[in-house]
Amino acid sequence: MRLALPVAGGYIAAVRSQASPAQGAPPASGADDAGRTRRRRRRLPADNVVLVTLLVIVAVALRPALTGLLDHPAAANWATVFVAITIQAVPFLVLGVAVSASIATFVPPGAIARMLPRRPALAVPAAAAAGAALPGCECGSVPIAARLVASGVTPAAALAFLLSAPAINPIVLVATAVAFPGQPAMVLARLLASLAAAVAMGLLWIALGRADLLTSAVRARRPAAPGPKPSVFFATAQHDFLQAGGFLVIGAAAAATMQTLLPRRLVESIAQPGPLSVLVLAVLAVVLALCSEADAFVAAGLKEFSLTARLAFLVVGPMVDLKLFALQAGTFGARFAWRFSLATFAVAITTASLVGWWLL
Repeated sequence: MRLALPVAGGYIAAVRSQASPAQGAPPASGADDAGRTRRRRRRLPADNVVLVTLLVIVAVALRPALTGLLDHPAAANWATVFVAITIQAVPFLVLGVAVSASIATFVPPGAIARMLPRRPALAVPAAAAAGAALPGCECGSVPIAARLVASGVTPAAALAFLLSAPAINPIVLVATAVAFPGQPAMVLARLLASLAAAVAMGLLWIALGRADLLTSAVRARRPAAPGPKPSVFFATAQHDFLQAGGFLVIGAAAAATMQTLLPRRLVESIAQPGPLSVLVLAVLAVVLALCSEADAFVAAGLKEFSLTARLAFLVVGPMVDLKLFALQAGTFGARFAWRFSLATFAVAITTASLVGWWLL
């Protein structure tokens, strides 16, 4: 409704502040948006409690059927592998989430980026070498890499760190030395092939990478909101863990399914020296989805395969496997995960084959 007010022989039109919706209400203020956001967040815990309660009720109701199902050898094997992969990975996921939350809470924005060389081509090998300092597996490196991207580190360097950290840290190298006693060349070959693959993927991203594939990571991990440091740390860690943990479970379930359905006799029948055996063990590493701290002992037991094929198993596994693909898809997006995983698979096989031919 308009009010006509005489001013200096003319009129000016004023709009009544209480405009009706039909007349086009003004947009909601920031305070109204904040209030709705707070009310939505208050509803979330109640919704989660209802969901968990329903899951418990369903599990109790289906307990007789589930118990009978686990009596089947295939189902029992699936459950065993699923639980083993999950329990094996969760501690390292927690470590990675803690490091990620620490970066978001205590490290000033851009500080890590300033520590690396300004030129991306030099930042990539520096970040890949820095991966040796993190004693964890691939599950923990994904949230850290996403946090590095969000904090301003060039994506190529963050991705090189993501690939190198679970493959060349001291725990992994010591485990490899123990699994292959008297074969120090195997430890050196794993270090060189994994580092070369990480650096090559970082440089490949500089040449061919698309920034829009990583926008979800930056959007999901904005700088921490102001507040008490402990509260910010735990809130950030909770967010990252819930996001990554769900995809870890999905990846563990996929890996357990493949391990249960894949006939071992088929693998053994093609364990002949040559490129095919390298490819077979590389695919097996993707399917088994072992933690990088334990995969060397599995590789040592595959005595029917050549050392080069087993090296491919050790290089590919920490960089490309089913649970890692699920984590990358949940963190960076499915489009990124498909492209990055396929390229990493090819690069890791190439570096493992070249280093194995040279050293082994």
